[in-house]
Amino acid sequence: MIASVRGVVAAIANDSAVIEVGGVGLQVQCAPGTLAGLKAGVEARLSTSMIVREDSLTLYGFADDDEKHLFELLQTASGVGPRLAQAVLAVHQPEVVRRAISSGDTATLTRVPGIGKKGAERMVLELRDRIGAVSTGTDGVAGALSGGWQDQVRQGVIALGWSQQQADQAVAAVAETIDGEVPAVPVLLRQAIRLLGRTR
Repeated sequence: MIASVRGVVAAIANDSAVIEVGGVGLQVQCAPGTLAGLKAGVEARLSTSMIVREDSLTLYGFADDDEKHLFELLQTASGVGPRLAQAVLAVHQPEVVRRAISSGDTATLTRVPGIGKKGAERMVLELRDRIGAVSTGTDGVAGALSGGWQDQVRQGVIALGWSQQQADQAVAAVAETIDGEVPAVPVLLRQAIRLLGRTR
């Protein structure tokens, strides 16, 4: 199995990047936060998890081992596949996910598209004892990622299934609510998803 890749970033798309390793371009599926930390033409290292199916081999990439381990743990819950696990990490930082599962906070989990109340309750029930240590921080949300928050939120919304036009509208709506200091990108992404959820 491929545990990590290091190489020059050959291309970046809405939901993946191509990392050139030893003359071979590997397509790696990534959450928006991970993609935001990559730059075409610059060397990068990603922790990876390979999902093997009868008809495909898919490589998922993460900024660090912590995200990778949580991605793999989430999939041990009933009904959670790699795409849903990646969606969780696109919406929430790892510590937020751990705290939600540890404390039974299903409201936080259901903010992820594709997770309903029953699904969230099942995740809490099945993963609570295996989630590991949880930070006692007050917000559990990392600071804004490098780069413009508008682009990062737009990429996140598109990666979760909305169109470019819907993403642009969501970013514009979120921008109107900002007065003063700009919140962290995950907070803005959740706000955009809530706004889009009302229009579906």
